[in-house]
Amino acid sequence: MLALFASFTALGVWQLQRLQWKLGLIAQVNANLHAPPISSAEAFRLGAKGAQYHRVALAGRFDNSKETYVYTTNAAGDPVYHVIAPFTLDDGRALMVDRGAVPERLRDPQTRAAGQRNGEQHVAGVWRVPDARGYFTPPPDLAHRIWFSRDVSAMAKLDGVKLSAPVIVEADAAPNPGGWPKGGQTVVTFRNDHLQYAITWFAMAAIVFFGWIAFHVSKGRIARR
Repeated sequence: MLALFASFTALGVWQLQRLQWKLGLIAQVNANLHAPPISSAEAFRLGAKGAQYHRVALAGRFDNSKETYVYTTNAAGDPVYHVIAPFTLDDGRALMVDRGAVPERLRDPQTRAAGQRNGEQHVAGVWRVPDARGYFTPPPDLAHRIWFSRDVSAMAKLDGVKLSAPVIVEADAAPNPGGWPKGGQTVVTFRNDHLQYAITWFAMAAIVFFGWIAFHVSKGRIARR
């Protein structure tokens, strides 16, 4: 009983510590997202994870011939594709840019030629380290250049692009010519159930404690007054 009480109490304290960490993380991410954009040079100085969720300003050129497409669904449940293209900065370094989403009928770049944005471009977006490919994520359809996760390293390797950082910059909502792709697709959510987990562990510790009291009262070892 003592071991259970100590374990449940320790788990409750650990969840409270996790709660403070999560609240700090959320505050930092919100601060980064609402701060003025930093330069690409500053982002590289901070590092892939250090610049996470910072808004960043890029200058360079898209390689539209190497577009790839990440399948997902929109808020209404309709299939959409995120258009991913290599972006070569003016200093020669390369990154992947998520230009935004297009409906299935516009996946072919010839159907949205106006939005290809050739020549020197200025792009603002959110610097993200993509989530790792899940165990049940389907393999990419290389024949159609369709992926089911943003595995930017594998995308770059397929096209012989040498990335300067394993990140993706999610373009902001600035409109593209012709209206597509639609940027501003960044969604940042953090699950924060640590408080209810802490309450659960402390409640279990209390059950063990009062169960111990009730047991000894029933044996006459603790007198009730």
